Amino acid sequence: MTEHELEDLVRRFADRTLTKPEWTHAAHLAVGLWHVSRYGADDALPRLRTAISRLNESHGTVNSATGGYHETITRAYVSVLAAFAAAHGEKTAAERVTALLAHPLADRKALLRFYSRERLDSVEARLGWVEPDLVPLP
Repeated sequence: MTEHELEDLVRRFADRTLTKPEWTHAAHLAVGLWHVSRYGADDALPRLRTAISRLNESHGTVNSATGGYHETITRAYVSVLAAFAAAHGEKTAAERVTALLAHPLADRKALLRFYSRERLDSVEARLGWVEPDLVPLP
């Protein structure tokens, strides 16, 4: 991914012109890492929470107890991405994203190292923060 491609992805995410088919797991990670790198974890989380919910709504996805925005997944990834960004701080934003997408953290099941499937899939985890039940987050 180039710097231009990353900036375009983030812009289209923010202005809600990113299409639903483009809003992939890799796009989530790239946008999340960009935000964490740019704003820090504490400021990135509320920005991502709001923007993901709004993008979902623009796609016709209802943010509810059964679909759409997932608080625990977002917050857990912000934590993981912050640790990843700190370990790759010498790289450009696009280089960090490229490294992340080649890393085991890019696996769709990466959070299952920290959470049981039952806990992560729970309504409580979707609607609010739940702590990992297997291994602490970084």
